[in-house]
This record gives sequence, C-alpha cells and structure tokens, in this order.
Amino acid sequence: MNTPARLPGHPHIARKDGVLHVEGQPLSALAREYGTPLFVYSRQWMLDALAAYQRGFEGRDAMVCYAIKANSSLGVLRVFAEAGCGFDIVSGGELARVLAAGANPAKVIFSGVGKTRGEMRQALAAGIGCFNVESEAEIDVLNEVALAEGCIASISVRINPNVDPKTHPYISTGLKGNKFGIAHDRAVAIYQHAASLKGLKVVGIDCHIGSQITDASPYLEALERVLDLVEAIEKSGIALHHLDFGGGLGIDYNGDTPPAADALWHQLLARLDARGFGRRRLIVEPGRSLVGNAGVCVTEVLYTKPGEDKNFCIVDAAMNDLPRPAMYQAFHQIVAVSAERTDAHAVAYDVVGPICESGDWIGRDRALKVQSGDLLAVLSAGAYCMAMASNYNTRGRAPEVLVSGERAALIRRRETIDDQLLSERLAD
Repeated sequence: MNTPARLPGHPHIARKDGVLHVEGQPLSALAREYGTPLFVYSRQWMLDALAAYQRGFEGRDAMVCYAIKANSSLGVLRVFAEAGCGFDIVSGGELARVLAAGANPAKVIFSGVGKTRGEMRQALAAGIGCFNVESEAEIDVLNEVALAEGCIASISVRINPNVDPKTHPYISTGLKGNKFGIAHDRAVAIYQHAASLKGLKVVGIDCHIGSQITDASPYLEALERVLDLVEAIEKSGIALHHLDFGGGLGIDYNGDTPPAADALWHQLLARLDARGFGRRRLIVEPGRSLVGNAGVCVTEVLYTKPGEDKNFCIVDAAMNDLPRPAMYQAFHQIVAVSAERTDAHAVAYDVVGPICESGDWIGRDRALKVQSGDLLAVLSAGAYCMAMASNYNTRGRAPEVLVSGERAALIRRRETIDDQLLSERLAD
C-alpha cells in the first residue's frame, strides 16, 4: 500500500509499532471495542489548530468563532467552548447544540441565507451576539421580529465581494452568481436602510468567500474590497464596530499546502494595519481547518471483488457515513490501520460501500494490499462527514470517539434501528 510517511493528521494521527494511532489510542483496539464504521477524533489536533489562529491574533481584539456546520457533535463543541471560542451557526438546531455544549450565547454569530422568524425569535431570546444578515428582505423581517419581541437585534451585513476562491463550485460562496450575501455595489444603500430601522443595531460587516481555500490571494483580494466598503459606509455616517472575515481555510487532503492560519493572518493584518483598520474588533469563523484533519473513519473490509475493468474493495462505511466523495468527488487518503501486508502485491481498487448507488464510493483506484476483515482508515474525516451523515438505506449513523492522550471517550453511541423508528408512526 502506498502509505505516505507523514499523514495529514500528524503528529497526533500516526503509526506506532506499525499500527495507526490517534494520540495514545490504537485504532485497532477502538474498532474492537466500538465496531465499525467508527469516527475517531484527536482533541489535541483541534487545540493545536485553534492555537495557530490564536497566535496569529496575538495582541489583537479578535474572536475565533468555530463554524459548527463542519462538525456539530456535542463532544467536539465542548472542546472549543472550553477553549474560549465563539461559535458561528446557521440554524436554530445549531444554536440549541452550542448552548447544550456550554457556549456563551453572547459569542454566537448567526449566519445563513434562510433564517426563519422562529429561529430569529429563538436567537433573540438566547441573547446571541450578532446576526449576519444576507438580504434586504431578511433585514426587514428581522426588524419586525425584534420589535415584536421588544428587542434590538445586532447585525452585520454579509457582503458578496465577487471574488473567486479557486475551490469547488459547490463550496464557493463569494461570487456574484452565488446565493450568499449582498452585492458589493448595493452595500452602502442597504446599510443606510438597516441603520434607519428601530429594531436593528448595525455593528459590523461580514464576508465569507468559500471553503477549502489553499491560496492566500483570494483572502487578500476580498479584504481589500471589504475595506473599500467600510470606508464608504463609515463616510455615510454609519460606524462599524467589528470586521468579520469568515473562514474557509483549507486543509491537507492529498498533499494540499494551504497557508498556516497564523501565517495567513500575519499577511492579512499587515494589510489591515496599512489601511488603518488594525485596531478594529476582528471576527473569524473557521470550521474545516479546526477539525478536518483531527478525524479518522475506521472501516472494515467486507469483500474484495475482482473485475474485468475494475477491482472493488467493499467496506462497511458508505456514502451515508462519508458523503464528500459522492457529493464533491472529494479525495480522502485511505490507509491500512495495521502494518501493510508483505505477502501480496498491491492491487488497484475502487473502495466502495454497501449502499445501492453507483455513487457510493470512498476512493478511486487506490493501491491496496487487503483481504476481508482488514481495517482501513479514511483520513481527514473530521469535517463534513458526520455532520452530513444520513440514514440512507436505513443505515444507523456511526459512533464517535474523542481521544485525549491515552483516554478515549464515546461522544456518540452507534444509532440503532429503534432510534430511527422512534419518531415515525403508522397511519390508521
């Protein structure tokens, strides 16, 4: 098997005596205890990723808000809440999750293009820090809801700067053809409108251009365009307390080399300083870069199936557990949990799951030395895997384990068929 010497989750996901470990726990032992498929996360990897942002903002008035859509498991949220993070949410359900995990509601930012009136009321009652609003219609509805609730809603307006993030089109959010944000040339007028409404308090400006960005140049371009708007908005008499630059920093899936978070922010802060905005309150909303390479999905080889055109390695994880390959044609490294075999030549396999869809694949043309019963690890599985998991084919969602040093804690048990049927009823 072609196993890279340095895995994406290093140093906390690495081989010891030939067996893949997450921190101090061998994945083979965790698979025996909890079964497969199984998600395992490194707590220390998450904290190290967060520390890079904190180093980048040292000496600045800044808040890191974890974008929980990347991985919303309560055990993961608790790690970031205890580390002092704020949270970026996009639904009322996500708000309930961060509060259950112990978040300070004043450090919660509510993003998303389709907030309902009920979600607005829920967020106002909780006392969240700010709404990132994305359309003029939403501004008007939020004003109505706030007035009806006897509240004033703090808002920032999300700007669409029409900047190409150079990423997959499904996760690009800052181009004028995307559904997100308000057009750059409409911003000043919309800020003036929002500032005139009695139920709203304008406090900031927001921009998020996409996800899995591996180049600093789109951030720099978006920053300049946002700062141009800040100058125009404040010239019109509206003060902006904070600047929110979103998230989107990529991770290493297959030799990707995104800038380190601290290095990226040193570049961006130099631009902010040069334009006189370096002392402003700053907010960032990273998700994938805080959890992506912290996670592994362990799966068992069920069968190998040779064919004339393709050889298939059929595993017990599937597109309901790991949706990214089917949805984005995304690449995840797949390696053996135990030391690679030496008694056979590697074979090129498509690694596929049991679901009745040709789109149910985890990896294409992977050189593997495997047989039934072997364990494989799908790497970089901490983001947008469990959060997007489903019950397709009436499959239960996998358990999750959080590892901290030598200690492993089950943070989600395996879903049962009784769990799935609990909310359903037969019609009379």
